[in-house]
Amino acid sequence: MTKIIGVVPARMAASRFPGKPLHPICGRPLLEHCVERARLYERWDYLILATCDAEIRDFGEDRGYQVMMTSDRHTRALDRVAEAATLAVSEIDDQDIVVCVQGDEPLLGPDVLEAVIDPLLQEQELRGAILGVPIIDEETFLNPDIVKLVHDIKGNVLYTSRAPIPYAKTFSADIGAIRIGGIFSFRWEFLKWFTNTPESPLEITESCDSNRFYDYGHQQRLAAIPYRPYVSVDSPEDVGRVEAVMKSDPLWGKY
Repeated sequence: MTKIIGVVPARMAASRFPGKPLHPICGRPLLEHCVERARLYERWDYLILATCDAEIRDFGEDRGYQVMMTSDRHTRALDRVAEAATLAVSEIDDQDIVVCVQGDEPLLGPDVLEAVIDPLLQEQELRGAILGVPIIDEETFLNPDIVKLVHDIKGNVLYTSRAPIPYAKTFSADIGAIRIGGIFSFRWEFLKWFTNTPESPLEITESCDSNRFYDYGHQQRLAAIPYRPYVSVDSPEDVGRVEAVMKSDPLWGKY
């Protein structure tokens, strides 16, 4: 049976928002929203909080989460995810599914996890998928903190960027702009390939991990969901945006 392994990477030294994982959102730490909402997905074989910080370890252990301490030298979340999976799971098959659930996505839910995981369960040859959320406003489209993507007709991602893509003289929701939703699924062999491959030029230039796959000629599948308020916490200014929609979110009060 294919194992499904979820890893929530988190560190206190986030460059744009130091201390972000434990910053309160509606009275509860940001990271608590992410892990508790991920726990509502019922098909995990493992769900692991991965960190290099004692504060986050203590927070997680106090709440009964499975916590793995990882190296403090990682600069990419996916490297932390791969190390945590290796430490926590004694036997991982190359076809097992490892899911990176970013610790700054407090509006995630079981349905978005299902959207990213199901394609790999349904298509044996598929190696990775990435959550995409429609962009309907120009402010989000122009925000460099929000990573956008473009894809081909079959739904394979072509490129990710902090720039507003696809280009349009005038923005409208009809151009089909899509933002990354911070949840990524991989076959274990594909994630191992990533961690063993040097950073690529476009990955470095754009500061977008996924461009390493495309630079080297590999693909990820877009896992698109219908539009919904889906605010990532990239900077302190995002806290108010999340809180404005959190209490009307259908999962509020269920964890």
